Amino acid sequence: MASKRVQKIIRSLQQKKQRELQAAFLAEGPKVVGDLLAEGYRARMLVATEGFIEANADNLLKASSVTQQHPEIVVVSEDELASLSLLKHPQQVMAVFDMPQADATTERQYDGSTLALALDGVQDPGNLGTIIRIADWFGIRQLFCSPDTADCYNPKVVQATMGSLARVHISYCQLDHLIENLPPDVPIYGTLLDGDNIYEADLQKGGVLVMGNEGNGISPELRQRVTHRLLIPPYPGDRQTAESLNVATATAICCAEFRRRMTTFHTK
Repeated sequence: MASKRVQKIIRSLQQKKQRELQAAFLAEGPKVVGDLLAEGYRARMLVATEGFIEANADNLLKASSVTQQHPEIVVVSEDELASLSLLKHPQQVMAVFDMPQADATTERQYDGSTLALALDGVQDPGNLGTIIRIADWFGIRQLFCSPDTADCYNPKVVQATMGSLARVHISYCQLDHLIENLPPDVPIYGTLLDGDNIYEADLQKGGVLVMGNEGNGISPELRQRVTHRLLIPPYPGDRQTAESLNVATATAICCAEFRRRMTTFHTK
C-alpha cells in the first residue's frame, strides 16, 4: 500500500521545481520504465502491482546489479495505482528515477561531425517527447535544447518518448554559444519559409538541425546563424494549404530526408 510519504513524492514530481530540488523524475508503464532500467538509469522507487513484480523479478534484479542500487519497492493494488497515476489507463508500474547529472562538457565536446538536433523554444511537452522519440528512431543521439524549451523530465514528455529518453542525450544550453564554439565549416540547418527545397538542397552527414518554436519558429537571433535554410514544400505547390507543419512532424520529415541521403554520404 502506498503511504502518504510515497503519495507526496509522486505528486510532487509533477512540478519542475520539485524535480530539480529532488533531482528525480517520474516514469510510468513497463515499456518506459523497462527501457530506462535497461540503459542504467537508477530507480529510487518502484510502485507496482504484485503481478508486475512477480513477472519481472529477474529483470529487476539484473537492473539493480547494473546500477548498484536496490530501489524501494511499493506493492499496490490496481485501484491504488490508478489513484496515483497521471495516465488515463495506468500500466502496472510507476518509478521514481534519479535525474542524470548535467554534463557541462557535452556542449564543448560536440564537434559537428554527426547530425544533432537543436530545439529553439519548443514548449509543448507532447512535441518535445515526440521529437525525442524521432531522434531515437533516426539514430540521432544528441539533442540540444534552449533554456526555454520544455523540461524533458516533465511526466508528459517522459511518457511521450515511449522509452526513447533512455537513449538520447539531452543538453540544455544557450544555442548561440553552442554554434559559436563549433568549427566554422559545420553546417547549421534551419527550417524557414524562405529556405531551399529540402529534397533538392545539399545535405551533409554532420551539422546541427535547428527546429523552432511552435508559433514563432526559429528566433531572429538564431536565424542569423543558420547557414543552410531549408523548406519542406507543400504538394502540390499551387494550391491553398495549411499555414505550417507541426514542429514534431517537420522534424520527422527532415530527419528522414537526412537519413535517406546516408547512402550518398557513404559513397562519397
